[in-house]
Amino acid sequence: MRKYLFMLSKAAHSGCYLQETLDVILTVAAFDQQVAILLVDEGIFTINRYQHAARHGVKDVSAIFSALEIYDVRDIYVEVESMQQFGVDTLDESFNYQLINRQDINGLLDTFDVIYSA
Repeated sequence: MRKYLFMLSKAAHSGCYLQETLDVILTVAAFDQQVAILLVDEGIFTINRYQHAARHGVKDVSAIFSALEIYDVRDIYVEVESMQQFGVDTLDESFNYQLINRQDINGLLDTFDVIYSA
């Protein structure tokens, strides 16, 4: 089994990229691969509910994030410095995420076989 890390750095409403990336995540996870997600920069907002996606002309993907656990995607990391940059204290607490400091990300990356940056 290979370990995959998907690093998301764009906001949920920045086009169809997030929907496509989530499709890849679900596909990889469906083949019994270990999958984790790292949210950095504007990517931290992808796990916020009530994003008003229709205003931006994109599909609301919060339901897909809720389904990740069904596919055994349980490791979601959120960079602390990104939260500080955008003045965010907490994110949607219905998601089980772990905070990680920027200085610890390289160590995290070393634990994965495949890193996909989107």
